[in-house]
Order: sequence, then C-alpha cells, then structure tokens
Amino acid sequence: MATNPELRVTDTIYALSSGAPPAGIGVIRISGPSAGKALESLGGRLPPPRRAHLTLLTDPKDHAPLDRALVLWLPGPGTATGEDVAELHCHGGRAVIAAIETVLSSLDGLRRAEPGEFTRRAFENGRMDLNEVEGLSDLLAAETQQQRRAALLMAEGHFSRRVAEWQTALLDLSAMAEAALDFSDEDDVPDEAIEMRISDGLLKLGEEVRAALNAPRAERLRDGVRVVLAGPPNAGKSTLLNALVGREAAIVSDIAGTTRDRIEVPASLGGTAFLFTDTAGLREQTADAIETIGMDRARAALEAADIILWLGDPDMLPRPDAHLIFAQCDRREGSPGMAVSAVTGEGMEQLAALLIDQAARLLPNAQDYALHDRQREAVSTLLAHIDAAARNADVLIIAEELRQARAAIDRLTGRASTEDMLDRLFSGFCIGK
Repeated sequence: MATNPELRVTDTIYALSSGAPPAGIGVIRISGPSAGKALESLGGRLPPPRRAHLTLLTDPKDHAPLDRALVLWLPGPGTATGEDVAELHCHGGRAVIAAIETVLSSLDGLRRAEPGEFTRRAFENGRMDLNEVEGLSDLLAAETQQQRRAALLMAEGHFSRRVAEWQTALLDLSAMAEAALDFSDEDDVPDEAIEMRISDGLLKLGEEVRAALNAPRAERLRDGVRVVLAGPPNAGKSTLLNALVGREAAIVSDIAGTTRDRIEVPASLGGTAFLFTDTAGLREQTADAIETIGMDRARAALEAADIILWLGDPDMLPRPDAHLIFAQCDRREGSPGMAVSAVTGEGMEQLAALLIDQAARLLPNAQDYALHDRQREAVSTLLAHIDAAARNADVLIIAEELRQARAAIDRLTGRASTEDMLDRLFSGFCIGK
C-alpha cells in the first residue's frame, strides 16, 4: 500500500473489479480526478451520468477497436469512493481485459490500483467508516451463511449507525457539561437541573454501550467455533475428530501418545464453521519430554476452547461446561456421557446436533452483527470513560471523561487510527476492492 497520502488523493487508479478472466463480463473500475478524461479517451465522449451506455472502446493512439462495452459515468462525490468513477463493463476474455488495461496504463495520471485502494479511498472520503470496512473485509472472506449475514450487517452500517447515536448523545452531554461549567456562577444557566440530566444521560448511554459488548466475537465467527477433544491417551480422540470432519486428518494408532501436538482442522457442520482440535493424551506423569510439551499445549487449548468434548474420567472434567463423551461405545462397556462410536456411527448425529446447538448460542443470530477484538477494545474504553463520568460529581472531571469518550468513538470509527493499522487492514483486500 502506498504510504504517501498525496499519491492516493491525486492519482487516478484502475483495476479489474470482477472475477479473474475468462468470464462472461469483466468490470474495470476507474476512480480519481482523471476518470472522466480516461473514459472520453476510450469511448470518445462522456455518456449521461449514471446511465449505462453501449460504446465502442478504442485505443486513443490509433483508434483501433478494443471492445464494445457498456460504460457508466459516475461523477463524485456521490460514488462508492467519493471520487469521479468510470466503469467499463466489457467482455471478460483475457485478451480483452489485457488490451483495455494496457491502454489505461498508457494514459497520463493513471496507474493500477493497489490492494484495497478503492475501499481505502471510500474510507478517506467519508463514504465508509472503519467498522463498515471491516464488515466488507469479512463479507469478502465469508464461507458460511452465518458469516455472510453478520458481515453484511456490519458492512451496511448497522453498527456504525448505533455508534453515531452514541456520538450524538456524547456531544449533547458534553454541551450540557460545558454549559454547567461556563454558567455556573451566572443567572442564565439553561436548566437548573442540568447536572441531573447529565447523570441520567450517562446512565442511559452506559446501559446501551454495555449491551453492545454482549455481541458475539467476529473472530469466533470467522475462524470457527473452537471445539477441543481432550482426554487420556487412547480414548478415541483422533478417530472421533476424523469422523466429525469427514476425512483422515489425524493419525490413528493403538500406541499411546501417538498425538504429540495439537492438530487443528476447520470444518463445517450444518452451515456453521468449526475449528476442531485434537490434543495429546493427558495423564499424570510421563518421562517423555516431547509428550510433556504436548500435554502442556493440550491444557492451553482447553483454556481457549469454546466447546470441550471430554473423553475421559467423569471426575476429571476440565471445566464445568465440558461435555462428557463416552467414545468407542462399540468396543467398551457402558459409561456416563453421550455414547458415540466413530466406527459404527452410533451417536454421531446426536453429537453433531449438540455442537450445532452449542455454537448457535455463541454466534450471532440472523439479525445480529459480530464485533472484532479492535471494536470490543474501543467499546470497552468508551464504556470505562462513561462509567467514570457517571460516578463523578465534579462537572470538570465529567467534561474531561466525556472528551476521552469522544476520542474512543473516533478510534472506533477510524478517524483517529494509525496509518500502520490502516495499511495492514486494506492490504488484505483484493486489487479491485
């Protein structure tokens, strides 16, 4: 990603914004101050704004035909990037795309876009805030319907609109606090009960922000619900994992201690993304240094697990919410827990249903978005300042806490973010976004 802000503002960029050729249609997007001039160079004239127009595209050097395409002229600032934008909807063959891009690269002031640069311009021109950008990033990476729904809600600004409401409330409270400070010794105080109004407003706002922190974690939705299979050696963990993910992901052996390290396998059950983790067998003591490391990693996996399937002694459950699984029920006598056999299939449907049901409690429903760690940290900081203001009776301190709360809002929307963080975020996008 270019680090010179002037280059990003003054250059006109272009890129293929549709799928890789060959395809039925290829959409080449041009954004920046020279977008209109570039469209005139290829099409001979500018079509009416925001109306598709069938145009013969030619090379301005020798007027050789390139393709007959639908073109769109979208003058800024009411565009996706906030700049003048032109779109060429041409045939999606490799030769056609290459010929048009070669001509565009020869025009003065045009250059190929860098990864995420169109979206970055939308952010810098106020067309999107950082939360919507993160939602778009998640939407592009979505593999399940749950991921798609939550990402779409974030990308369409559902959370951003809530943040805007918080910001408006903070500005109103700040204005009241400043009025209380400026006119405390005067007779024209706007409202004698202004301090009570500030207190009530802080309590209400605090409740709303606190409720937002209950939103599910986007990392869990993106990476999958973490399911850890744990228990003593030879309890059937690897065999069960292979049956759950539908392939031979873990080595199965009768030799105790075969699994030495964590094996993580992503899989989808019922449209829900999971990350299954097979762990080293846990036992009291071992003289094997490698096995000891494996058991330490197994315990670390248990601490980070969303769901634990325990294939061991009922009295040794690692957590109260762990699910006791009686694995290998086809070759052992009855035992407490859910009876499961990865060999015969007994109990596997019930286990899958249990996992899907548990995951549903951890993931957003169809009307909810999910928050990234960055967002949760900013919201937590915002709440801390609101709570601090609510606990204080000194209007001067309240005003300062409200100022800090507004700064937290700016970090949440990206208006006070560091350049390095933005570079990392946008570099993860594809070229045409």
